[in-house]
Amino acid sequence: MREFKLPDLGEGLTEAEIVEWHVAANDEIKLNQPLVSVETDKAVVEVPSPVTGRVVSLHGEAGDVIPVGDVLARFDLPGSDVPAAESDSAKPAADGKDDVSGVVGELPASALVMSDTTQSAAAAPKKQRVKAAPSVRALARELGVDLTQVAGSGPGGRITARDVAKAAEISPASAATEEKLSGPRRAMFHSMTAAHSEVALCTVMDDADIHDWESPRDFTPRLIRAMVAGARAEPRLNGTFSAETGVLSISQDVHMGLAMHTPHGLIVATIFNAGRLGLDELREETARLKKAGADRTLKPQEVRGYTITLSNIAGGSSRYATPLMVPPTVGILGSGAARDEVVAVNGEVAIRRMLPLSLTFDHRCVAGADASRFLGAVVADLKLAS
Repeated sequence: MREFKLPDLGEGLTEAEIVEWHVAANDEIKLNQPLVSVETDKAVVEVPSPVTGRVVSLHGEAGDVIPVGDVLARFDLPGSDVPAAESDSAKPAADGKDDVSGVVGELPASALVMSDTTQSAAAAPKKQRVKAAPSVRALARELGVDLTQVAGSGPGGRITARDVAKAAEISPASAATEEKLSGPRRAMFHSMTAAHSEVALCTVMDDADIHDWESPRDFTPRLIRAMVAGARAEPRLNGTFSAETGVLSISQDVHMGLAMHTPHGLIVATIFNAGRLGLDELREETARLKKAGADRTLKPQEVRGYTITLSNIAGGSSRYATPLMVPPTVGILGSGAARDEVVAVNGEVAIRRMLPLSLTFDHRCVAGADASRFLGAVVADLKLAS
């Protein structure tokens, strides 16, 4: 018998949430056949089977959060004591690179954790099995219904959406809405907690005159370009800081973290080498990442590696804020809602389109003068007509 443990699907991953099993106990499964879909901090990853054999047991239900290294499944292998993950077909590519896909594909052998076990399937801890589609499980979480307490009226005792709705009407908890944080919202809880407890936050604010813009629809690409200009004027904002070593690592390239609101929560996707892209390329890449974030098809590598962050805080009538960066980054710029304002221009009163900006920085390694220099360069770039 072989155990398959949850691998690290990306650098620094500590846990993942089970979205859906693609097999059941006693099913026959082939090497690289889809085994389970799990959700990491920002992406849904389909994990393939590391072996060909029979599924003895599955560990965890949809919605369960599994730590890396915990057993996901146990298998019986026909006629061999060697895990299939050690065969030639499961070895890493010849170039030595680990190609961990965010959709379907083989995981590198180095990521597959398999071990012998003398523990029988009967001795393994079991949870009550619930027959319900992923959409029904999602509805149950939204309504605060415990599916283990619901009698299914569908074929074979399967729980339907109507069963969940009926249970919600009679549940004592139906008077209040409770939400268990999962996926991106759970990741936001951890990162914002770290930002509040670990970072010495400070925010400076200013307004950019964008009245002369030739293309008013280019907010995000223009802001990214302006932040690249800010990083050139003051590179200290574009990097990461280690409190353990006291080292500020300043990046030579601007890898822009784009904070996006999605139906699943806040996601930060990465535009790599943003300083090398033109406005048209930035516009296309922004649109692609926003769609992938909404569809939950972002790959793990697309939500890591950013060196500075841009956040749109213009929802409703918001102007200024104190946006929180995710450690170990040291800077985040928030853009508020643009509006027409009465301002002085060349000694005359004028009505101009103004964009409020809020720059939060880590005051442990970035001085106020550094932040002001960065923000000044951003404002100057945004003032250009095109």
